[in-house]
Amino acid sequence: MATASVFEQVLDYTNRADPYPLYRQLRTTPVVREADGNYVVSRYRDIVALLHDPRTSSRDVVKLGGFISTDPPEHDHMRRLMNRHYGPPETPDRIDRMGPDLMNIVTGLIDSFTGRTEVDLVDDFAYPLPVTAICRLLGVPVEDEPRFHVWADAIVEGLGPQAQGFEEARRHADDAFAEMGQYFATLIDAHHQLPGEDLLSAMVTDDRTWEGMSRAALLSNASLLLIAGHETTVNLITNGMLTLLRHPDMLDRIRQEPDFVIRTVEELLRYEPPVHMLIRKALDDIEVAGTTIPAGATMQLVLASGSRDPDHVRDPDRFDPDRHDLERMDFSPEESQHLGFGGGVHHCFGAPLARLETQIALTELARRLENPRLLADPPPYRPNPVLRGPRHLPVGFDHVRSAQELGILGGRAPTKVATRQHG
Repeated sequence: MATASVFEQVLDYTNRADPYPLYRQLRTTPVVREADGNYVVSRYRDIVALLHDPRTSSRDVVKLGGFISTDPPEHDHMRRLMNRHYGPPETPDRIDRMGPDLMNIVTGLIDSFTGRTEVDLVDDFAYPLPVTAICRLLGVPVEDEPRFHVWADAIVEGLGPQAQGFEEARRHADDAFAEMGQYFATLIDAHHQLPGEDLLSAMVTDDRTWEGMSRAALLSNASLLLIAGHETTVNLITNGMLTLLRHPDMLDRIRQEPDFVIRTVEELLRYEPPVHMLIRKALDDIEVAGTTIPAGATMQLVLASGSRDPDHVRDPDRFDPDRHDLERMDFSPEESQHLGFGGGVHHCFGAPLARLETQIALTELARRLENPRLLADPPPYRPNPVLRGPRHLPVGFDHVRSAQELGILGGRAPTKVATRQHG
């Protein structure tokens, strides 16, 4: 039997808990052609260059639908339409306005820990928070979570290099997209007839949306936002708490220094990112680090390797939030020290919301759990090597400090919060 390549070892589930030594090996040969014809790119500067290179394409290789699976100028046009009611310049405060509601969701979830000394941080917190948040942002009934959870699982299983060549996984993902599209067709009609304060209502009642986007495109983009709006944030929160429990001094600093959580989240995006690789296709011959990647070839851009490239960041395997300068938190994606949100025209659309959710989540977990500790290290991981994160994170603690004791406003569980009771 042939020896597995380094990249094949990365994809092997047995290395899911710690792929970083393998990434170090990958970087010794910056561009590697795999036996299946894929080209693996692992250094920061090469990945950034390709993310900004118009000769690379996301079309037909990124299997999430919506604008993320298109190229400019179609991508730019759809993204601008989606952004009108989401972010600057036309709606600069939508995410900021979600802050109190996010705080209420987090407070209610942690309140539910009262009387317990052990939780699964994924099922009991890191999953229901972003699911509830994205449902409220979009105007999706949170009680429909059991339906779209099945679709999201099928779509995620169809992502990444491990799914290439597995027609059954792609068929299940395609079926899930079709069912989700039918679901959103009904939901969008309801929002058009009786609009609310949510993003979908704002879009379907804006004539500019229909002038610039087909109904099919809107359904595809709505599905994209629902899936991408929670799957990656679950990983970011869970990887974040896992890392902080391995570095209890950093957890203490979050308790003592409120602003420290901002740079902590940036470092988590570099050190333990929620997305480990992206797929692109070469539209023309592209020379990378002395290797010519031919037109039509598929490239695996290993973001998590690039973010730990010692040629880009000093002492990359050390978790050090202080390496991020708070005064430069308005830097452009091209100046970032990490690839946690990708880069180029496809820089993560949901980055502002993911940052805010994770900052609030980690701050409140640090403040309210007394003597938190890992009950399994390493924890069991999700099978997917692209969206890498623990499937469960058992955490023990002595006591839950009450919201009232800490002067937290609200403190009541939200009316409806997503719960995860799936294998």
